[in-house]
Amino acid sequence: MIWLRRRGLWPAPGNGNTGDSIYEFESQQRSLSPAKPVRIHARPDMKVVVVLNQASGALSIPANREILLGALRDAGLETIVVTVTNGGEIEAAVRPHLESDCEAVVAAGGDGTVNAVARILAGTGMRLGVIPGGTLNHFAGDLHIPADLAEAVNVLKTGVTKLVDAGAVNGRIFLNNSGLGLYPEMVMKREEIRKHGFRKATALLMASALTLLRFPLLRVRLEVNGRVMERFTPFVFVGNNPYEGEGLQFGMRSRVDRGVLCVWVARRTRRFGLLRAVFQMAFKGLRGVRELDVLTTREVVIRPRRRIVPVSIDGEVFKLRTPLQYEIRPGALRVIVPASGEPG
Repeated sequence: MIWLRRRGLWPAPGNGNTGDSIYEFESQQRSLSPAKPVRIHARPDMKVVVVLNQASGALSIPANREILLGALRDAGLETIVVTVTNGGEIEAAVRPHLESDCEAVVAAGGDGTVNAVARILAGTGMRLGVIPGGTLNHFAGDLHIPADLAEAVNVLKTGVTKLVDAGAVNGRIFLNNSGLGLYPEMVMKREEIRKHGFRKATALLMASALTLLRFPLLRVRLEVNGRVMERFTPFVFVGNNPYEGEGLQFGMRSRVDRGVLCVWVARRTRRFGLLRAVFQMAFKGLRGVRELDVLTTREVVIRPRRRIVPVSIDGEVFKLRTPLQYEIRPGALRVIVPASGEPG
């Protein structure tokens, strides 16, 4: 499970805040006022707004936040830093700056934080900067943005702007992936266990074991590439652009601008068959796995039997109405990436 988690295919032990795989229903979202912005005056080579989620992974440590603020000062950026502690505060932090003279909005946090900022910026033309401050930082990693805070800040000055795709399900965008079945079920179970006072890592292990023991299956109908597929499956995985399916690159993306979704659908199998399939993917690649349908498409409609289903979106779980309409949005975001080694 740790091996899967590092590749974005199994959730990390979240802390209950956006950016670290939270469990959140749409009806429970809040829009709160963010903390008062802090302005860092420096040589005004570039003016940016930094949304700093101090509940995300590495940035939950005060010393790391000080390193980040120091790097912003040293970089010669005119920076407005807005500190948030949950996803409900992010829209209020970002919206006022969309019509200002700032050149970019920077998400400092985990994948959930980046997703929350990207949802607001998509289609606006405003550039998105990313400072990896979460637990796993998959989106930043696939764009080759350094994990080191100071080096990531330097990318804001020296990087180039790249058009990057976003996936969407029922209008809600995702940068990494979305899914049904085992993954959201495990996240919900993890959060239930944490309510009883268990530590995050302990809750994750217990939830993983209970979910695999129960091994829920769901019946779905997929409409994709002119075909209709009926499946009784433990999971459906939809990625923003294709994920690598073998070797050390398993669970990573070489590009996020191909304009397609990747869809993985597990065929009906027992729990040990699913685990065997995962290891076969790692060593033989996707083509060697009989238990898995692998497709690429620009859009797919998924029709579970239930009217409302839990769906994971970049590590967070939402309850969405069916049918689930997935689509790719090519070039939806303008993202600042390293000038050297940028993804193709």
